Amino acid sequence: MKMRKIILPMALVAMALVLGSCGSTKNVAYFQNSDVIDEDQSSFLYDARILPKDQLTITVSTTNPDAAVPFNLTIPTPYNTNSRSTYSQAMLQSYLVDNAGYIQFPIVGSLKVGGLTKSEAEQLIQTKIKHYMNAEETPIVTVRMSSYSISVLGEVARPGTFMVSREKISILEALAQAGDLTIYGVRDKVKLIREDSNGKKEYHTLNLNDANIINSPYYYLQQNDVVYVEPNKVKAQNSSVGSMTTLWFSATSILISLTSLLYNILK
Repeated sequence: MKMRKIILPMALVAMALVLGSCGSTKNVAYFQNSDVIDEDQSSFLYDARILPKDQLTITVSTTNPDAAVPFNLTIPTPYNTNSRSTYSQAMLQSYLVDNAGYIQFPIVGSLKVGGLTKSEAEQLIQTKIKHYMNAEETPIVTVRMSSYSISVLGEVARPGTFMVSREKISILEALAQAGDLTIYGVRDKVKLIREDSNGKKEYHTLNLNDANIINSPYYYLQQNDVVYVEPNKVKAQNSSVGSMTTLWFSATSILISLTSLLYNILK
C-alpha cells in the first residue's frame, strides 16, 4: 500500500512533464486559412532594387568585340603553385555601390544606379555607352548582383547566411534554405530586420500561420535582410533548466520505471 502511495505522485509528475512538452505542437501548421485568402492580390513579379554596398557585375556585349573592351574591365585572379604566385584567367571587375547609390563606370564615369531594378540599370548603362560607339552598334548590357545574401537565425535547423543567385527569394524559401523552423519556433511572430537605402533599420513581424502572408509586402526578401525565429515558451523554459536538473529528471524517470518493476515483482 505504501508503495502505491509513492508511485502515484511520481507517475503524476511524469505525466505532467509529458503533457507540458506537448504544448509546443500548437499553431505549428502554416497557411491555416488558405481557403479564404484573396490570391489575386499576390499576382505580381518581384524585382530587387540596387542598394548601397551592393557588388555589381556588369557585362557589355557588342557585335564588334573591340567596341565592348573599354567597358569590360578585368582583373587577374592570383593563385599559388609550388610556393610561387601566378595568375589565372582574368575575371570581370565588380563595382561597389557607394552610400549615395553611385558607381564609377569606365569611360562614362559616375552613374547613379541605387534604387533602380536590374533592368532599369541595364537600360541606363546602355543609353550612356551608346554615345561612345558607332551608330549601328546596339550594345547588350547585363547587370548581376554578386553580393545578394540573406541571414536566418534562431529556431531553425541550420541557421546561417545564404547567397541568393537568382536575386529573388521569399520568406518561405529562406526558411527552407535554413532547414525550416524547429518544433520550438514561434510561427506567428517571425521577425524581419531590414535596412533601407538610407541606413534606417526596420522591424517587421510575419505570421506564417496566416495564409495572407503571400500578400505581404515583406513576403519577398531583399538583400541583406535578417530573419529571426524566436523560441516558444517551452524552449525558453527548457533553456533555463541546467544540465543537472535535466539529469535529475532522467534519473527520476528511471527510478519510476524501476520502482514500478519492483512493485510488480514483489506484490
